[in-house]
Amino acid sequence: MTIGKDTHFCVILAGGKGRRLWPSSREARPKQFIDFFGIGRTQLQQAFDRMRGIVPDENIFVCTQAEYAHWVWEQLPELPHDNVLAEPVARNTAPSVAWAAYRISHICPEARIIILPSDQAVFGDELFLRDVRECFDFVAQSDCLIAMGVRPTRDEPGYGYIQMGDLTRVTNLFSVKSFTEKPERAFARMFVDSGEFLWNTGIFMSNVGYLVKSLRSMLPAVLRIIDGEGVSISLDEERRYVEENFSKFPNLSIDNGILELSDNVYVMRCSFGWADMGTWHSVYESMSHAAGDNVTVDSVVVAEDCRNNIFKLPKGKIAVVNGLDGYIVADTENVLLICKKSDSSALVKKYVNEVGMRYGDDYV
Repeated sequence: MTIGKDTHFCVILAGGKGRRLWPSSREARPKQFIDFFGIGRTQLQQAFDRMRGIVPDENIFVCTQAEYAHWVWEQLPELPHDNVLAEPVARNTAPSVAWAAYRISHICPEARIIILPSDQAVFGDELFLRDVRECFDFVAQSDCLIAMGVRPTRDEPGYGYIQMGDLTRVTNLFSVKSFTEKPERAFARMFVDSGEFLWNTGIFMSNVGYLVKSLRSMLPAVLRIIDGEGVSISLDEERRYVEENFSKFPNLSIDNGILELSDNVYVMRCSFGWADMGTWHSVYESMSHAAGDNVTVDSVVVAEDCRNNIFKLPKGKIAVVNGLDGYIVADTENVLLICKKSDSSALVKKYVNEVGMRYGDDYV
């Protein structure tokens, strides 16, 4: 049975502050709202473009923080104004999805939903569409949650790993045996070598009824949002409730909620290529390497005797670099970052906090 597009819905998660890509990504305008690669589209716009082939524009919702809502409206003029769910405070992604699920369940009780982050790259659009359509068909007939996974290509400690269990009646769809979030590199190496694990892409699918049921168990404090206070609640009343109560919701990611706290969870071994675009190291790994295994992101760099570096500069600036090996060089109007590429996520987080405390929010 193939379900029509009118029952297909999408929730794009775009509320993060993007600190792992600092200083190019800033708190006032995080990575999902910038054209990081100089291709003419931001990460949010690319996520929106990716879904338009299988989900009508009016069925796409974007969850973000209230301070970033203007970026969403500006960058996605095709999106209905009310489809931007602007959260008053940051409470991670599970409460965001709960709000979106509540809204969608009242629009279309038969809805099938795909949830995806805005800050990722997908390679092979046709393969992606095929996998998504197959999952849509499955959740239309089965009460379950599906995580979309891809084969790991390296022992990356910054990703989540899903262990495949038993194969279902559907090709490449497995039960979830275990989930490990950001393991030590030695464990990541074991996971890759075993062939039993997939990277967690952060893309999830379900029918709205089962998604709401699962959210009830993992987020009891969100019950009144999910169940509503009467089916006839207006959008204004809904927004007032969120404004008054969102800060009380637990801080829980949808990844951990689904993969660790939910029942009846499956993982699809997907065929498309994928990369998390949230860290400097993941950007380096996902891009084509030039001479010396250097990566230059939409920048002009003269590099001599340099290896394994990633460079990102503003337009109109040229970098001349000699003798550098394994570094991030990221320049902006008021911050220059030069640090070792290995374990950069922890280093960047440390420097963001230190610079913010010493010099103020203008540099964060």
